[in-house]
Amino acid sequence: MGQGTWTAMPMLLAEELGVDLAKVKLEQAPANNNLYSDPMLGGQVTGGSTSVRGAWKPLREAGAAARMVLVQAAATTWNVDPATCQAANGAVTHAASGRSLNYGELVDAAAKLDAPATIKLKGPGQYTLIGKRMGRLDSPAKVDGSAQFGIDARLPGMAIATVAAAPVPGGRLAGSSDQKALAVKGVRQVLKLDNAVAVVADHMWAARQGLAALAPVWSDGANASMITAGIVDAMLAASTKAGAVAHDSGDALKSLTQAGRKVEAIYQVPFLAHATMEPMNCTVDLRADGCDLWVGTQVPSLAQGAAAKLTGLPLEKVRVRNFFIGGGFGRRLEVDYVVQAVAFAKQMKGPVKFIWSREEDIQHDMYRPYYVDRLSARLDAKGMPAAWFHRITGSSIMARFAPAAMKNGIDPDAVEGASSLQYDIGAMRVEYLRHEPPVATAFWRGVGPTHNVFVVESFIDELALAARQDPVAYRRAILAKSPRMLAVLDLAAAKAGWSTQLHPMADRRVGRGVSAQFAFGTYMAQVAEVSVGPGGDVRVHRVVCALDCGQVVNPDTVVAQMEGGIVFGLSAALWGEITFDKGRVQQSNFGDYRVMRMNEAPRIEVYIVSSTDDPGGIGEPGTAAIAPALANAVAAATGKRVRKLPIASTDLAFKA
Repeated sequence: MGQGTWTAMPMLLAEELGVDLAKVKLEQAPANNNLYSDPMLGGQVTGGSTSVRGAWKPLREAGAAARMVLVQAAATTWNVDPATCQAANGAVTHAASGRSLNYGELVDAAAKLDAPATIKLKGPGQYTLIGKRMGRLDSPAKVDGSAQFGIDARLPGMAIATVAAAPVPGGRLAGSSDQKALAVKGVRQVLKLDNAVAVVADHMWAARQGLAALAPVWSDGANASMITAGIVDAMLAASTKAGAVAHDSGDALKSLTQAGRKVEAIYQVPFLAHATMEPMNCTVDLRADGCDLWVGTQVPSLAQGAAAKLTGLPLEKVRVRNFFIGGGFGRRLEVDYVVQAVAFAKQMKGPVKFIWSREEDIQHDMYRPYYVDRLSARLDAKGMPAAWFHRITGSSIMARFAPAAMKNGIDPDAVEGASSLQYDIGAMRVEYLRHEPPVATAFWRGVGPTHNVFVVESFIDELALAARQDPVAYRRAILAKSPRMLAVLDLAAAKAGWSTQLHPMADRRVGRGVSAQFAFGTYMAQVAEVSVGPGGDVRVHRVVCALDCGQVVNPDTVVAQMEGGIVFGLSAALWGEITFDKGRVQQSNFGDYRVMRMNEAPRIEVYIVSSTDDPGGIGEPGTAAIAPALANAVAAATGKRVRKLPIASTDLAFKA
């Protein structure tokens, strides 16, 4: 997915093996769930900020084991004690005698040796690669254009197809002008499913023109009158009911009835699209004896399995050639587009590349769920939270994607970032209420924390305001039991100059906001500096991010992921929203599903806490932490609390 694993993983191997990083070649694995499973996720998948975390030990052990047998082979050749030999830079040396053998000269002898029973890994003080800034190994190919993404697949005689599906969930194809489409020069064929059509042509332009001429007519079905307001009203009503208990300590319900100041709030976050920069695509060559797929996917084995099931072919007869991904964010964890492409391919002969337009993709995405959160807290005499209640209402991705993960009605992803807080709160209860709207939902760059951290950290700010205390000082007071979280909070506040005043602007109001989170194995704090104009427009000027992600493999990657994740999260927090009217998605492209432009991006400063603990994840934490820091900054600037995202939906206008 371009998040740095193509450099970090070779670094782990090269560190222990003792070779030049530039000489490590990485190859994309074929689809095979048994051989290439992520150790943390139990399947062949990239997601959940687990790649480096899962590879941290196995790849180092593999490198160390290879190094040890190479050293043994050299020691045997020289008839010396292996302990007197050293391996580095692709060679084994014996300092006492001045002898040296390259790995290539030892490999045949080493291959005949048994793997070592005990593997000794380097300690942090011995690292020569891990923790050092290294240039990405995949950058040259991406700069010179030789890197291949799914959309770059080229096959002899390949046709190009583009797709249109029913605009309303559950809709069906009612009619089309086939002859008009076939009359377009370059159009070869019209393919139909119950709920979608595809026009196959010599090239993309002909396919697009043919699809326009086809003018499919749709029967909207039961969801023809679906509107966002109706979905939200149903969720608000559902959220008044008790949910499954994800966390219960200290009898929070009873504590809430006791004397003390009460604070209550309802938060909402919208459906969000992934809007990947590379449009969704899949190339299929389906034959009687096999099926070949050329695709960028986060789940090659799931794609293989889905194609095998649909075609009736044995699993080994379906080959998946995986490519670089021009934006995943969880969208390419799904195989709906692969299934649709294979279903169309069953109606024709020869290879065909299916490309979904950005409009088609955004309007038929599988969206980050809409959530409604109800919170209440009771403050003690010092203003600290004595009781905390949080009910999360939303659809369950895990129930569909990984049903075995559901325990006692709890979707573990839906409550991550809410059910186990770092804050010291005596009585706490967190509930999850599953409510399924007629909208397909999926993972979105860290689903649970992207909404829970916004809700929790915004509500913490509300409690600080009610207690008339500084937001950073308030958090510090309830973080005594989490020194790693306290450390990143202090670092972010210090680097941001939290105790100093922001420079005033003549025609704009300025504010600073903070957030803290523990998610994906990483501790993080962010401070955002914003200004708000009289019309309510928000500009983000600066973001300071401090994190403790355990042992850093490549600091350059960590900084890049924080920057990318923060910009991704800012886009969503400021403007991101998928809405429905008459059953149809109202957004279609970057014109109305806005993404932050380069000139709108803030200055981002990233500070990494040195640590030798096992690595945490970095692909998603930056996205989750920025929304509350931003919303809290807006509240500080305007006095208006943002309880519903995107921020653009809140009236922030004021008289200058």
